[in-house]
Amino acid sequence: MADYSSQTMEAILERMLNRVPDGLDKREGSVIYDALAPAAAELAQLYAELELNEGLSFADTATGEYLTRITAQFGVNRRQATFAKRKGLFYGANDAPLTVPVGSRYAFDRIGYVVTKELAPPGSGAYEMQCEVAGQAGNRHYGELLPLQVVNGLVRAVLDEVLSPGEDEEDDVALRARYYAAVNEPAFGGNAAQYKSMINAMDGVGAVKIYPVWQGGGTVRAAIIASDWGEPSAQLVAAVQEAVDPPEHIGKGIGMAPIGHEVTIAGVQGVPVDIATTLTLASGMTPGQVQAAVEEAVEAYLLEIRKAWSEQPQLIVRVAQIDARILTVEGVVDVNGTLLNGAEANLTLGPDDIPLRGTVTLHA
Repeated sequence: MADYSSQTMEAILERMLNRVPDGLDKREGSVIYDALAPAAAELAQLYAELELNEGLSFADTATGEYLTRITAQFGVNRRQATFAKRKGLFYGANDAPLTVPVGSRYAFDRIGYVVTKELAPPGSGAYEMQCEVAGQAGNRHYGELLPLQVVNGLVRAVLDEVLSPGEDEEDDVALRARYYAAVNEPAFGGNAAQYKSMINAMDGVGAVKIYPVWQGGGTVRAAIIASDWGEPSAQLVAAVQEAVDPPEHIGKGIGMAPIGHEVTIAGVQGVPVDIATTLTLASGMTPGQVQAAVEEAVEAYLLEIRKAWSEQPQLIVRVAQIDARILTVEGVVDVNGTLLNGAEANLTLGPDDIPLRGTVTLHA
């Protein structure tokens, strides 16, 4: 890309004045100087806009709407924000399961949820609910729901597990990565790239690993992680299975999988990581004062690992990284003797395992 940083007002004005005969007054404040200076300022602004627009014309430097338009030319469209689907539990008198109307609305922490359908088995008081706010906000809360309309017999309503995580609108970094993958690894004829492309595009899916020829020719295994980088719910796994290769028509090409491909969809399994360590703390501080901050630092590290799951054969939780993250917590001077699940060694997980924060025990 061309560099126009040298095209300043001063440089342009100097070139313009050099074209004026030396016999004329070119000093600042002269008629010629005052006539050329505004034009030089406008040209400098045009050069700046030219450099900006040139950057918006290529996928590696484009942002926002311009990147969206470039990738769309190759069929890679920016993913829009989606609505979280949650399980709602409803109880009447004596905690008996209660049947509630589909379409009834409830709220938790000023976020609305609407009942969309009853979950099996009928009469269990369990319903699928859709968040009324798009994005990850619908994934975060658990607890008692407040009805926004009269529901006969309702005593208690609970917002329970995430069935399909809500996703924020795709950012530029993720969109650009998908664009490069689509261009450099063309999806065709049931190859691994095609499976990755079609499964990653589904709501609630964060990433996928493909295992070709899993149990012989024509068999494929696809393991998925939810878009909130946790274990996918059974409902999400079933929905992806139904879309790719419905169990009642396995291998017949009824879903998105090619004819003859028998596809098995599975979810990643969470492995709790229990951490015990001894801290040297700043004078006057206790482990309880840094407990929450340490847990937050550990969770941030484990989230980084989970986001890289699809790119690694196996995930490894490293003691050195745990120590390094804990050392960033204010008040922690040193870390010693860190144990992961009881062992003073790195924790290597299985191909489809992801680390989840277990207990964090701090000694001083």
